Formats: sequence, C-alpha cells, structure tokens
Amino acid sequence: MSLGYLFGGGVGTEPRGLELYRTYETVRSWYEQVSAWTGLTVGQILEEDLPAAQEERQSVGTVREAALAIGVHDVLASFDLRPAAIGGLSLGAMTASCLAGALERRELFELLAGSREAPEPPAEAPGQGIAIAFGSLAEGAPSHPGENVPGIHLAGDFGPTADGTQRIMMLAGHTEALGALAAGAPPGTVVPLPGRTIAVHTPLRRPYRDFMAPRIDAIPFTDPELPLLSCLEPKVLRTAADVRDLFQRNSTDPISLVDVYGGMKEQGVRLGLVMGPSIPEGILAFPFPVVHIEQPEHIEQALTTAYDLGIDLSGAPALS
Repeated sequence: MSLGYLFGGGVGTEPRGLELYRTYETVRSWYEQVSAWTGLTVGQILEEDLPAAQEERQSVGTVREAALAIGVHDVLASFDLRPAAIGGLSLGAMTASCLAGALERRELFELLAGSREAPEPPAEAPGQGIAIAFGSLAEGAPSHPGENVPGIHLAGDFGPTADGTQRIMMLAGHTEALGALAAGAPPGTVVPLPGRTIAVHTPLRRPYRDFMAPRIDAIPFTDPELPLLSCLEPKVLRTAADVRDLFQRNSTDPISLVDVYGGMKEQGVRLGLVMGPSIPEGILAFPFPVVHIEQPEHIEQALTTAYDLGIDLSGAPALS
C-alpha cells in the first residue's frame, strides 16, 4: 500500500502550528532551527502579525507555512510513517522537493527568508489580487470564468468538486479586472480574496522571478530520492535539473493539483496526507482517501487510517 504526502501552497496570515509546537518536542526543536536559519524569532514564525510590506509579508508567510509542513512530516516520521510519493502546490512543491532530498532544509529556508529582499512593485503599478472561481465541467464550457478577459489569468486548477458539479480554480491578475468579473458573474462564481495583493502564478510575477533566479541557480540541487510530482505539468521530477526548473518557473506558471494527485494515483498511492490548511477539506474529488493534518489530533487520525488501510506500523512508538 502506497502513501502520498501533498503539501498545500497557501501563504497564511493567521497563526499556524501552535498546538503541534506545544505538543511535540521534535516540533519545538525544529522551529528553533528554522529561527536560526531565517533570523526570525519563533514567535514571528508561529503567531505574530506578519509585516506590512508586501514582499516581506510574503516571505515570512512562506517560512511559516513551510515550517509547519515539515514539522508535521517530522512528527509522522517519528511514528515511522513515511511517504512513497510526494508533491505539492506552489510553496508546497518547494517544500516537497526539500523532503524528497533534492535540496537541504537550510537552503530552502534561506531562500524563503531571502525573498523578503525582492523589490516592492512601483507605487503607480495597478493593484494585484487573486480570486477563487467555480467553473463548469460541461463540454465546450470556457476553461475558466475569466477566459479572454484582459488582466486576468488562470493561476491554479484544483480539479472537480467532490459532488462532480463544478471545477474549482484560482484566478489572479489586476484587482480592478477581478472585481469587475466578480460583479458581472453569477453570485458566488468568482470570489476575490481579501488581503491578497500578489498575482501569484501569472506573468505579473516576472520581476520577482527574475530577482530570485540567481539565488535559485546558486542552490546545489540533487536528484530526488523518491517520486516527486510536479504541479506545473503531468510529470515526475527525477533529476536535479527538473527540480531547479520547477523552482524557477513556480512563481509565474499556473499550478495544478490535478497533475499532483493524478501522478500520485499512477504511482500507486492509496492514501494521501495533506499537510496544512490550503487544500479545502471535503470539497475536492481526490482519487484516494485523504487525511488533512493541522492539529495534534490529526496525527492520531492519520496513524489510525494508515493502519486501517494496511500500512505496516510495526515498531512505531505508541502515540501518547
């Protein structure tokens, strides 16, 4: 029986990981290490308000989310639960690459922390934002609600809903265009997300990509040690060059959860563990059972589900 780990790509603004930090010594030690690498205090990583400046806020948010995801991974590993395949979206793809052995943890967190030095957009530049959109699955329907609308890009595809009636997507682009699209669409079809001021996974992030390119080029990537699923196309990343390409394109290219979980299905995954809160629980149609892990009680749920599905946990320590 194969186990897959999926890492979300959201950059949360709210506190993350407090209960896991309080419960597990391994998580506390891990956060101290992240603090030493990034120059952030444990409080800044866990629970303090994020900075106001856009790129600095984004940087600290990525450190927060990646620290939580790897902390969950380490707790599961302490119970002898490890993935046979791994993948993620956006930041989650970078985190998954790290846990697949393609780069060291320190290199990942120094890269995330260093992104706060990226230049802020010019004051006169149009505002940017993102929105969640619900599209039709009917044959011949538009690829997304903002198709052919200037200033709007398809930034992410999360796949069909569990009831098979709609497809959930992420749109990104100019704030004004997204607002106009939402106002003219049927209620609930396009929902702009408040406080999101970066048009992630679109060509509008090209200045950020260019700024980060030499830093990514300097990372000594290695070949992944287990199947690493790309979120940019249906592909298993097998070489250091594959992973470097993912890191370089990640900020400007659209992402697809379907590519990740479809690839895991092909790898024989029968249970997926979703690290963090960015992939909606119970809404999407995964091709295998999934357990979402954010809190200590979810660790027990993951272990119980793995046992019920036949994963060998003999020799694992008891869960206190």
